[in-house]
Amino acid sequence: MGDVRTGLRIGIDVGGTNTDAVVLDAEGGVAAKAKRPTTADVTGGLRAALDAVLADLENRPGGEGARDRVSRVMLGTTHATNAVLERRNLGRVAVLRLGAPATTSVPPLSDWPADLRAAVSAGEAVVGGGHYVDGREIARPDLDAVRRLLDAAGADAVAVTAVFSPATAEHERAVGELVAAEYGLPVSLSHEIGSLGLLERENATVLNAALHGVAAQVTGALVAALAERGLRARPYLAQNDGTLMTVEQAARLPVSTIGSGPANSLRGAAYLSGVADAIVADVGGTSTDLGVLTGGFPRESAAAVEIGGVLTNFRMPDVLSIALGGGTVVRSTGAGPDSVGYRIASEALVFGGGTPTMTDAAVRAGRVPPGGGDWRRRLAAALAKAAGTDMTDISDTLRAALLAADEAVADAVDRMALGRADRPLVAVGGGAFLLPEDVPGVSGVVRPGHAEVANAVGAAIALASGRVDTILPAGESRSRAIERAKEEAAARAVAAGADPSLVEIVDLLEVPLSYLSEPAVRVHVKAAGPLAR
Repeated sequence: MGDVRTGLRIGIDVGGTNTDAVVLDAEGGVAAKAKRPTTADVTGGLRAALDAVLADLENRPGGEGARDRVSRVMLGTTHATNAVLERRNLGRVAVLRLGAPATTSVPPLSDWPADLRAAVSAGEAVVGGGHYVDGREIARPDLDAVRRLLDAAGADAVAVTAVFSPATAEHERAVGELVAAEYGLPVSLSHEIGSLGLLERENATVLNAALHGVAAQVTGALVAALAERGLRARPYLAQNDGTLMTVEQAARLPVSTIGSGPANSLRGAAYLSGVADAIVADVGGTSTDLGVLTGGFPRESAAAVEIGGVLTNFRMPDVLSIALGGGTVVRSTGAGPDSVGYRIASEALVFGGGTPTMTDAAVRAGRVPPGGGDWRRRLAAALAKAAGTDMTDISDTLRAALLAADEAVADAVDRMALGRADRPLVAVGGGAFLLPEDVPGVSGVVRPGHAEVANAVGAAIALASGRVDTILPAGESRSRAIERAKEEAAARAVAAGADPSLVEIVDLLEVPLSYLSEPAVRVHVKAAGPLAR
């Protein structure tokens, strides 16, 4: 454990089963950690984990008054994801597309699930505006049509999407200024949220606008929780690319927090293991998420990401999830996909319950959770108690379930490895003990210390970032345009909380575009840096 007498930071990650919290000291060592069940309202589990990790911190040598030395708190949360999946607490959004007459054949939200569209849409319109790929206007923005929609909609927020706005955003900004000046509503502009691809970018922008109320609740609850506990730390939220943003930025761009959990796990796995290029398996209570580390950061998905039945195109980690966790229920017909989740401590056989789980299957095979405990004796007692009941053959059932789980993990690793077998597998998460010592398709299995709270560690060590995805002209003006894109990405990183003097360009990708009247390239720039002090 680290030295609690130095500057401290707290990382919290809300998972489907547990909410984890860690305290890191100034040298990056783990000074305290805690794991508490996630609650239905999410916020209750967050507060419980924060209380637990502070108690652990203050009970250590030199821990008196340690909370006064906590300078930052970083949160990765499922609030936004849950709101979309459960269709609750979503705001009503006026959906504006600037693209008439070019894009009227496919109306906004036409591919949305009916229940989500009914919950979110306060009205939709395709009005004049937008640009062609080469920067020419399709039409001037029809501001009167914008006013007509907003006057009739009764919306809580506004989503504005213009054709090719990542390349030319002036029409979106003009409508955004009108909405702010005349209606005072929160407005989401698509060029700040998604990349090229009109419908997916529009979908992401509408979801972002619908989540403004949820974001206000989350940021308010986090700030209140810190104040109630006497913490003067500055709060941050984790983004879906494994970096951070300020609560002010999160309130404006809440959709960026979707997918932060897997990204935190990948970043935490890299940090704890010291391995920059690896496959990571994060085994929780309900599922196992597999991702790939490239240079210490998550490999991003090249495909459109579906959220709650809606296709979006903002950057997300390339993650494969399988229904395998410590709480996965085992039956004679197979394991899962259902799980006892946070009830594992009362329902699994090794805890005196009556439900066979994958934890029981692992313990039977000698794979036991870290930290000591007579796990095999507990399981033997549970199996003896089951003798003569309908669970008489449960030992064979547990054996078969573990073999099937090992095969599922090997198959998932093969799908993520893309033919490379020279990288290790880093096993993290509270259920990492489920994984075997030898997994086909990897060079070895690495089990770092504090692996059970890797997701919270990932939140605590994250950098702040900004990105730009745009189309630029080729030729002599290309280099100057790329420099401007780098400057904009760096400015966005600073707005997210990065130290201006330490921001670096960490990713630059150029893709030549064919079939245009003038040569052009698509440019993706990402800047990142440590948090400002």
